[in-house]
Amino acid sequence: MADLNQLVQAILIAADPTQGALHNQALEYLSTIQQNSGNTWRFVLEIFVARAPDGSRQYPPQARFFALRVLEDFLDNRFEPLEDDAFQLLRQSFISYIQSEYLEGPAEANAVFIRNKFSHTLTLLFLATYLDQWQTFFADLFTLIRPPESTSQSTFNTHVSLLFFHLVLEISGEVADQIIKSARQYDAARHARDTRVRDAVRERDAAAINEAVLTIVADGVERMNRLRKEPSSAAERESDTATEVVDWGIRTFASYVGWIDINLTVTPTTVPLLFKLLSDPSLPIRLATCGAITKIVAKGLKEPTDKLQLIKVLSLAQVLDALETKTRAEQVVRGSDVNEGEESYREALGRLLNMLGLELSKLVDECPVEDVKNEATQLLNQTLPVLLRFMADEYDDTCSTIFPFLQTVLGSYKRVRKSTSEPLDETRRSFLTQLLSVVLEKLKWEEDSDPEDMDEDDKAEFEQLRKDLRTFMDAVFVIDQGLVSDALSNLALSTMNAYKSGAPVKWNDAELAVYIVYFFGEINKTGTKGRAAFCQTPAEVAKDKRKETDYSAYPLTRHGEMLYTLVHSGISAYPHKTVVMQFFETTSRYGDFFKVRKDCIVPTLEAMVDARGIHNPESSLRSRVFYLFHRFIKEDRNEISPELAAKLIDSLRDVLVIVVDLPELETPEQDLLTEAIKHPGIFDAQLYLFETVGTLVSLFYKSPEQRNELLSSIVKPMLDELGRDLQAVKGTEDVMPILKVHHNIMALGNIAKGFPDFPSPIPEGYLLPPVEIFTQVAQAILVSLEALNVFRAIRDATRNAFTRILATTGSYITHLIPPLMTNLLAHFEPTELIDFMTFIGLLVHRLQGELFEVLDQLIGPLSAHINGILSQPVTGTDDQVTYVDTKRAYLTLLNNIMASKLHGIFTSARNQPQLETLLASMQQLAEDVSDPSSQRAAFQFFGRCVQVWVPTQPTDVTHNSAIPGFERFVYERLVPAAFSVLASPQFNIKDGQMLVVLHEICNFLQFVSKARGQETFDFFASIFLPAQGWPNDAAVEFATKLRDLDNKSFKKYLADFVRASRS
Repeated sequence: MADLNQLVQAILIAADPTQGALHNQALEYLSTIQQNSGNTWRFVLEIFVARAPDGSRQYPPQARFFALRVLEDFLDNRFEPLEDDAFQLLRQSFISYIQSEYLEGPAEANAVFIRNKFSHTLTLLFLATYLDQWQTFFADLFTLIRPPESTSQSTFNTHVSLLFFHLVLEISGEVADQIIKSARQYDAARHARDTRVRDAVRERDAAAINEAVLTIVADGVERMNRLRKEPSSAAERESDTATEVVDWGIRTFASYVGWIDINLTVTPTTVPLLFKLLSDPSLPIRLATCGAITKIVAKGLKEPTDKLQLIKVLSLAQVLDALETKTRAEQVVRGSDVNEGEESYREALGRLLNMLGLELSKLVDECPVEDVKNEATQLLNQTLPVLLRFMADEYDDTCSTIFPFLQTVLGSYKRVRKSTSEPLDETRRSFLTQLLSVVLEKLKWEEDSDPEDMDEDDKAEFEQLRKDLRTFMDAVFVIDQGLVSDALSNLALSTMNAYKSGAPVKWNDAELAVYIVYFFGEINKTGTKGRAAFCQTPAEVAKDKRKETDYSAYPLTRHGEMLYTLVHSGISAYPHKTVVMQFFETTSRYGDFFKVRKDCIVPTLEAMVDARGIHNPESSLRSRVFYLFHRFIKEDRNEISPELAAKLIDSLRDVLVIVVDLPELETPEQDLLTEAIKHPGIFDAQLYLFETVGTLVSLFYKSPEQRNELLSSIVKPMLDELGRDLQAVKGTEDVMPILKVHHNIMALGNIAKGFPDFPSPIPEGYLLPPVEIFTQVAQAILVSLEALNVFRAIRDATRNAFTRILATTGSYITHLIPPLMTNLLAHFEPTELIDFMTFIGLLVHRLQGELFEVLDQLIGPLSAHINGILSQPVTGTDDQVTYVDTKRAYLTLLNNIMASKLHGIFTSARNQPQLETLLASMQQLAEDVSDPSSQRAAFQFFGRCVQVWVPTQPTDVTHNSAIPGFERFVYERLVPAAFSVLASPQFNIKDGQMLVVLHEICNFLQFVSKARGQETFDFFASIFLPAQGWPNDAAVEFATKLRDLDNKSFKKYLADFVRASRS
């Protein structure tokens, strides 16, 4: 093997990417060394431990770090003892290294990363050898920690002590930390080895380890306290070192308390030491101590009495009460001067209280011993006031530490409540009352914050906190409805009435009041919906009587009162945008309220359309109100008079000017038009306004002339603008006018969307929508498409708009569909074809027979094109997705055509010659077991084919669409295809999707049986199944079941049959 210097040189080159080709060669060489660690570890061990003549390390840190990586590879996952010479070499080398580097040297002071890496490597050696070879591991370490009496050093060696702590931490992590274990792949051999090591440490060395840790910590505490009193810089440095030792010592103690005997860790010595350190001036020590006590409390003990005794010994309720009071007082003194370290200490105290509470709750809820239960209940009740104070902490991270404890307490209260009809006892009721008060305070924004100009992550965190707090309120509501309802309504009503009377109200109090009204409907789950949630009607009002019922005569529910006060308090004019936005969110959420108190509609809409909402100078707020206004109008359209609708339309005209935003491109490869469509800015929200205007115009249906005049006044300027923008497009680089055309088409389509859908069938006395105007709109859009059909954005917008116009006008613009299809198909991308077929499917659904001529012309070329796409080789993930989506969209379209009774297009003079090709391609899809979703759709298609094309037996004169001889195709091709699918080794009936395929095959077979009667029975019993090798009895049984069973029973029979045939 090459000499050490060559390897070291390779390591240095590998660390320097500027070395070009040499860099890659070095990396490959080092990879070979690592992969062959079983042969190379001795070689690299020398690099790690070798010393120069002056006593320093001979090789650079990068080389020594790489050596440790190779040694780790050699030692990791080693479950058999090492060869004796290898073990002795490693043991002696590492002990000598610790003596020279930690006992006599600087402990890698210039390369801390090596110190950390070495502790992990030594841990791996420990795990591999402790059971059978290095049983004196800890004893050897202890001799290094405390130097011989002859040396001048009178205390424990700091460097070796810290190494010892790191080793125990690493060992605990490897053998007992469930988080670390769950993060790596489970290995049975490793798990078994780690369990044996853990048990061996417990048996042999746990007491000595614990004594060593606590002795070093106690010594460190004594030195730390003494040195803190000495005012020299040398004493300060030594004090910092002692503090570090105590910190790591307590962390080490915490790492093993969960898996060694509790009698070793909880003693008359340790408890006072820990409680003393819980108030130490050093923050790291306090945090480490909190963690250690938390783990002691969490330790699993078999006997509930032992757990109760442990909690009593610790007396944590009193300790936490005192520390919470002390730290809160310090918090008040600091004021706005935030100390994140001290806040993290309060968080740690919160986590400790949470663990104490959870353990006490377990004793209360699960312990069968009544005395233990009662004593635990007393202790639990002592912690509740402290829980409330942590809950009230202004810092959300601290507050949330006790959420699991609080959830458990409320869960326990709910169980008690369900088990008795007695009223809540005073202790619990008092706690819940205080809890509600704290929760309502925590629901408030901070007064100096600005939610509309806040970091999105911070805002999301607070919104999540609000959700969590509301779950607690939900729980309290289940326990005591009246308590929650009273607290919420009293606070909301008093705040809103105070504002109404002119009293000063802080913005965050006002926002909270409106927010309570917003979520009260979620909390107050009384089972009433619709108008009854807001109005106390004497009995359920019949649906057909709702319009003529005067709800204003009935009293409001509690939520109804809150909403009524909200609207009439004038709080929508509060001079803070967050309050106003919460008002809009709330009023748009409860549309049914405005159906029982119609006098609230006008003030709400006035707020929405003036400078508070739709005309707000801030675009982000304005765009949100566009949507909320749309939602409000959509819900309450029947309560809005034509006069009010006309006023609203006039107030909206200035915001109906289409806004076009051009985004900044991040890379030169990006296409400006594509990016502008993806990121349309406020225009996306503007589309809601156009739809809402359509809704408002539609309210004039009883006055067609006025309606048409209003609609023209909105649409004509847009059509004029569309014409100007169309003329401005000279080439593909004219992005702005192309975008304007796109936006205009989308907006015009959304105006149509605001109108009600065209009914089918048309009821008597139906008043037509403004068909002439929408025909003009559709023609203008078609002209735009003809001019710009090379642009996908225009094709997409046109398809979108036509879908909406057709929904409004029904068959009145079907004459425009052929030129529409021609232009949509003149240029298109494969993925666009899926959207196109979805569009055709919508037209089929809406227009039914009116679309026959169009489909007759379209289906042949479309099927040929799709079959061409599906026959192409699939390369790459994107192609695979497009292939599957195209296939499914095509099958959906074909099934829609059959379901809409337009099957005549397949047998028309134009398409009859292609029918056999179509059926063959569908058969291929039906037989493809790799795509059960498409299989199901293909068999569904064939089932519908059987219903319309198979001649019935006896002949039904009304069945005039039958194709003579089609039953032969079914018997000779489709039935064998169905059975080949069921017999396929890849057909897994345990897969839910494949079971659905089987059900569709059942439907298909029963359609055949129903159409041909006795002939089908004879075919299966005497011809087909015997030819497949079925015994005569089995063939007759199948044919009988097919003929006699209902659909559900036959599906069960066939599924059971297939399962049995596989067993």
